[in-house]
Amino acid sequence: MSDKSEQQRLSVFKTYKLYVGGKFPRSESGRVYEVTDSKGKWLANAPQSSRKDARDAVVAARKAFGGWSGATAYNRGQVLYRVAEMLEGRREQFTREVADAEGLSKSKAAVLVDATIDRWVWYAGWTDKIAQVVGGGNPVAGPYFNLSSPEPTGVVTVLAPQDSSFLGLVSVLAPVIATGNTAVVIASEKSPFPALSLGEVLATSDVPGGVVNVLSGRTAEIATPLAAHQDVNAIDLAGADDVLAKELEIAAADNLKRVLRPQPVDEVDWSAAPGLDRMTAFLETKTVWHPTGALGASGSSY
Repeated sequence: MSDKSEQQRLSVFKTYKLYVGGKFPRSESGRVYEVTDSKGKWLANAPQSSRKDARDAVVAARKAFGGWSGATAYNRGQVLYRVAEMLEGRREQFTREVADAEGLSKSKAAVLVDATIDRWVWYAGWTDKIAQVVGGGNPVAGPYFNLSSPEPTGVVTVLAPQDSSFLGLVSVLAPVIATGNTAVVIASEKSPFPALSLGEVLATSDVPGGVVNVLSGRTAEIATPLAAHQDVNAIDLAGADDVLAKELEIAAADNLKRVLRPQPVDEVDWSAAPGLDRMTAFLETKTVWHPTGALGASGSSY
């Protein structure tokens, strides 16, 4: 008899699920599709989301919007930083998944994962500062205080980049929720696993359920109903090709969604400094006028 220690154990394959409303449902349709690495080797099956899954994600995002947008900016920063802590603890897992997804060596994938965690921390630090940059007092000719402040747009559909499964994903998702919006994310069709694993991190951090919802499947199939959905306020087309982007932009016009158009693939460098554009893209500016009272000779009534 051979020693038990010499016997090979069976691997426990990971079952990937959607992340909707803080829970992990299988696709309502029961469908899955095969995901392979850059060499065609099968990695696992991913859920293939349906229109029903997309509608459920919007309902969850809308339900979470009031609490998330009403939280203090400082609190949102703390929550996002907690996500970065959790990502740091699962660095090896994401390194493996990014390496498989993008056909990279473990060392190159590790560099991307580190950059992704740093990117998340960067946006966590901006939550309570963006209002100071894009808001403020306005000089007006009259006895009024005139103050402009940014407010989140609402529920944002995010088409994650197809070729940057983790760094690109976080680069488009983090600014959306950092500014108080809630998100319905469509993961990269060919490399969805880092996005689905991010859902597991979000569930075990302090991000309220529904703030981020992650769907996987055929990008065009999921994005089409979301672009036309009347309760979606904005859409980021980062992961759409030119043809799909045009179709979604037309559908989004029906309820005047804010649309962030995709950049040409050959011009996108997700490792570059992100700037503020993706935060301001989904902010509305509210301006308040308030009388100061009668002005005296000195220019003030106080």
